[in-house]
Amino acid sequence: MHTEIKSKHWWNEMAEFDAVVLGAGHNGLAAAVHLAAKGWKVAVVEAKTSAGGAVKTQELIEPGFRHDLAAMNLSMFAGSAFHQTYAQELAAHGLKFVPASKCFASVFPDGTHLGIGTDLSINKAAIAALSEKDAESFAAMSDDFGAKAPHLFGLLGAPMPSFQSAKTVWKAWRAGGIPLLTDLLRLLLSSPRDFLDRHFDNEKLKVTMATWGLHLDFPPDASGGALFPYLETMADQAFGMVIGEGGADTIIKAMVSLLESKRGEVFLNSPATSVDVFSGTKKIVTLADGRRLTAKRAIISNIHPKLLFDGIVKNSQLPSKFVEGIKSYRSGPGAMMIHLTLDGLPDWIASPDLKSYAYVHIAPTLSMMTKVYDDAISGLLPQEPALVVGQPTALDPTRAPDGKHVLWVQVRVLPAEIKGDAAGEIAAGDWASVKDAYAERVISIIENYAPGFRSKIRGTSVWSPLDLQAENPNLIGGDSLSGSHHLDQNFLFRPVAGYSRYKSPVGGLYMCGAATWPGAGTGAGSGFMLAKMLAG
Repeated sequence: MHTEIKSKHWWNEMAEFDAVVLGAGHNGLAAAVHLAAKGWKVAVVEAKTSAGGAVKTQELIEPGFRHDLAAMNLSMFAGSAFHQTYAQELAAHGLKFVPASKCFASVFPDGTHLGIGTDLSINKAAIAALSEKDAESFAAMSDDFGAKAPHLFGLLGAPMPSFQSAKTVWKAWRAGGIPLLTDLLRLLLSSPRDFLDRHFDNEKLKVTMATWGLHLDFPPDASGGALFPYLETMADQAFGMVIGEGGADTIIKAMVSLLESKRGEVFLNSPATSVDVFSGTKKIVTLADGRRLTAKRAIISNIHPKLLFDGIVKNSQLPSKFVEGIKSYRSGPGAMMIHLTLDGLPDWIASPDLKSYAYVHIAPTLSMMTKVYDDAISGLLPQEPALVVGQPTALDPTRAPDGKHVLWVQVRVLPAEIKGDAAGEIAAGDWASVKDAYAERVISIIENYAPGFRSKIRGTSVWSPLDLQAENPNLIGGDSLSGSHHLDQNFLFRPVAGYSRYKSPVGGLYMCGAATWPGAGTGAGSGFMLAKMLAG
């Protein structure tokens, strides 16, 4: 049951819960599920008419064609501690994954490509065609991944700071001494370019890995940007990638169903307008229709901190350092989503085999990635944006009618406010007036790599950065990351130094979501770690 009450007279007196969760994103739901499993009485209130936050699947264009509105890749969720804990129960409530053994590939203007899948021998042979030396280095990196992965994933899966994170560092020292600790620290601090230059010579291999940095907000030369390209490449090879059967919202539907089976309640179309905390003990959430919920033990916010502390939180004297930190908390660059219904998948020049990959990246050089980022930060529409072309129906044909397809195109690194066009072709204006013209530029780029692509298009739905923000206010300026992941906003500094362990300055009010450690992605890490801390 999803509870949606239209009358403000439904309750004659205030309803009481142990915890009230603000926002039904996957982190908020993970926290709610775990607390409900520990016997807490939990309510989740969601402003929108459906749960999910940035993990939603909808029929945007034609009946029978299901599009993941934002997030598509569920590998982080599948490998998460939350999923490992509740896998059987989630499966019983309908969670289903579709594996991808051919994970991602980059295409290049000379008509070639490089792909990474789950077969190391195939990956190594493809890299050897570019550089025998790099093929050996890639194989050595793959062998070494088994030694580094437990410590890296252990760190990402621990509150920051905590005894658990310190124990992870101690275990790394026990396993490999100072040399291993030095290697791990260097990886965490390196830029993508510096890390890749240390290991490889061939530009195409470097590009294929470095593109993952732009999935966050790391151009090639940003310190701290090496970790995600390394982890995504190595983990995809080791474990494969997964998407949700029928749509990414399979995780949301399963989590909501599991929560309700544990007597948790989800109130949709119920925006929270205020949070009042009195003497640190009495905690009241007031909804837009006047209903009030008391949280006896905790209020958990899955709302962006800028939104939470800009009008929702009442009766609180916040420390000046915290207020300054929230005000200065930077968004990452924006993104555009272009959803397409197709009569057939793109005919990639590089290889027919590319039709079977989950992702095809179009970002052919490191210098191009640098320029894209610089243009976007300067307020310019990039002349050649970085594209993530998702092909979900190559893996899951249930998302479209027989023989038809959907395409998921994420345009990475765009300005929220447009000051001009790097190509000098589109007159500066707001996103509402330029988004269709910019989408045409994106489609032309795909056409260059897959001639005849335009003729396969049945319908199009374009979501500018501000459209994404309108659909999900947490995506400020179309930033799908809920804040830059550069080093000054990561680890101990996310979202504000001194508040990285999810507790806010307001007694009994806690934060989770992509704006908190360990950041963006579908891993549900912050929600699950917070719930475990609260439940003891």
